[in-house]
Amino acid sequence: MANDQLTATTTVPATQSETWHYYTEAEHVINWNFASEDWHCPRAVNDLREGGEFEITMAAKDGKMTFELEGTYDEVQPESHIAYTLSNGQQVEVDFSEEGEETTVTVTFDPAKGNGPHHQADGWQAILNNFRKYVTQMEGAAA
Repeated sequence: MANDQLTATTTVPATQSETWHYYTEAEHVINWNFASEDWHCPRAVNDLREGGEFEITMAAKDGKMTFELEGTYDEVQPESHIAYTLSNGQQVEVDFSEEGEETTVTVTFDPAKGNGPHHQADGWQAILNNFRKYVTQMEGAAA
């Protein structure tokens, strides 16, 4: 990964194993992988293995914009680490670490060309904030 990489992080009220499932399974990804309430994730396909590919569609609810996030997994260490390369060449790493009854998810990524790094960091952080909100709701429903 490049030296100018950016980081977003969140801590969720779930075990590392549960967090892994919420983060990686398509049935969960569609419920949290967008940055704001005026967007949604209508489609997610995930082949979570080294060499496997994923495709995630993020779309504005008004139908005016759609964004496809596609990539290939470079490394998968179940429940602890994922490394992947997006179709535009950006490299991303996701780490999961359990601390008591909570799990911290840290996403480290190369910035894309064209958008300012602070804007990109804010976007990735907003998605992780949405992930935390989703996990909190799911864990509350399970209690």
